[in-house]
Amino acid sequence: MPDHMPDYTMAPGLPGAALTPDDDALIDAARAVLLRHYRPFWHTVAAAIRSRDGRIWTGIHLGATVGRLSICAEAIAIGRAVMDGDGTIDCVVALRHPKPDEAVQDVAVVSPCGACRENITDYDPAALVIIRGPTGLHKLPVRALLPLPYQR
Repeated sequence: MPDHMPDYTMAPGLPGAALTPDDDALIDAARAVLLRHYRPFWHTVAAAIRSRDGRIWTGIHLGATVGRLSICAEAIAIGRAVMDGDGTIDCVVALRHPKPDEAVQDVAVVSPCGACRENITDYDPAALVIIRGPTGLHKLPVRALLPLPYQR
């Protein structure tokens, strides 16, 4: 990791980078996994990672009766990329299925939780993350979402 990281702030309206057709394919991969495996309260989030070699790795949230035992979709996707790929993260996206009683039932891009931000940063501090901002979907460096990560 370089000694000097750019200063990214989450100021309102931060534009980030525009999405590419490859990013659209990444979102589609996460959506397909979520729609195929969705189970209320058990499999509610899917993630997709594009590694630096262009391959896509997906994961699904593993819910548990004891909440702290749940495993995030991003962690599953990272594990697959490490085990079967080159272990890099060029870009990552997570999509959430709404709960059955929510008024809006659209699957939507969500920002990774704090633990996933740490995990993504650990495995590739240069990774980009697709998030929904005030002006729509865009990509930000994971460091913009986690400017002061835990250091060992």
